[in-house]
Amino acid sequence: MIPMVKPFVAPAEVMMPEIERTLYSGYIAEGEKVYEFESVFGSYIRNSNVLSLNSGTAALHIALLLAGVGPGDEVISTALTAEPTNVAIKLTGAKVVWADVDVNTGLIDPESIRQKITERTKAIMVVHYAGMVCDMDKINIVSSETGIPVIEDTAHAMGSGYCGKPVGGNSAYTCFSLQAIKHLTTVDGGFIALKTPDRLPDARKLRWFGLDKKVPRLENDIKFPGYKYHMNNVNATIGLVQMRYIDRVVGRHKDNGRYFDKALSGIPGVTLLPYYGHTEPSYWLYTLKVENRNDFVRMMEENGIAASELHLRNDRHSVFAESKCELPALDEFYSTFVHIPCGWWVTDADRERIVALIKKGW
Repeated sequence: MIPMVKPFVAPAEVMMPEIERTLYSGYIAEGEKVYEFESVFGSYIRNSNVLSLNSGTAALHIALLLAGVGPGDEVISTALTAEPTNVAIKLTGAKVVWADVDVNTGLIDPESIRQKITERTKAIMVVHYAGMVCDMDKINIVSSETGIPVIEDTAHAMGSGYCGKPVGGNSAYTCFSLQAIKHLTTVDGGFIALKTPDRLPDARKLRWFGLDKKVPRLENDIKFPGYKYHMNNVNATIGLVQMRYIDRVVGRHKDNGRYFDKALSGIPGVTLLPYYGHTEPSYWLYTLKVENRNDFVRMMEENGIAASELHLRNDRHSVFAESKCELPALDEFYSTFVHIPCGWWVTDADRERIVALIKKGW
């Protein structure tokens, strides 16, 4: 079976000596390896205002707290995402307000965002789902006109681009996941990237109990409670080794995605998704719309190729019952979209076979 997702881990002969060196160095908690990883990652996304964390969910939570989100507030978000996007909102005590999606892409619709804004709206959460970048041109305008900060969930979008730059510096807050199956994994981990450096000191305190590591422990004064969200040197060491391969890994995702963009065009029963202007997808998954999806999935799996929706739309979870509303565009999109494998493990022969099978019909 060609899997939908698969972790990339650097070769053992490269990875293991580095892990061993850190593991027995005497310094395995947050330290120099963490700060080195932050520097390397910041260079990759062309934004030095970054902070490593122990998960992408921690990044989302800290972003929401920095944006001032709390009980009684509202955060506009999308139901088409992995659950942590919106569970993080619930952790703050705020209400999730669903915006609808663009029926052509499945990504959050800027006009729906605008319609859902109230006096209680504290933040807008957008998700670059499956590696496709949202319509940031229009979302930036909404944020600028209303003064409401945008949080970009880029868990699926490492290496995606907007306006010729890597995602990670456009909005007030951008959150990355380094979980097992993402483009870049440290087994688990995350990053928050801030557009400006002024809130980095508060973010650092939020990731470590409210303490400032730059001040001696006995001289610290906690002014607000923080969390145990920091990354350790072992995960950072894994990340540093993984970064040596990031261009190769992301590049293969993109190469496969662009191949499918061309090879699947014009096939009866298949509708390809458009990409917004000034954006470049990183194709964590390849997403398309198909007729008779159940038959399509069955045909693919019978031929050893994973295919599915992968994520349950979040508005079907009981925890979000108070947010229930009509989402007609999402209803239509969700009934027809499907993902197929597109990652670094998909060979030229694999992708040619996938296209040949789809062309035969289902």
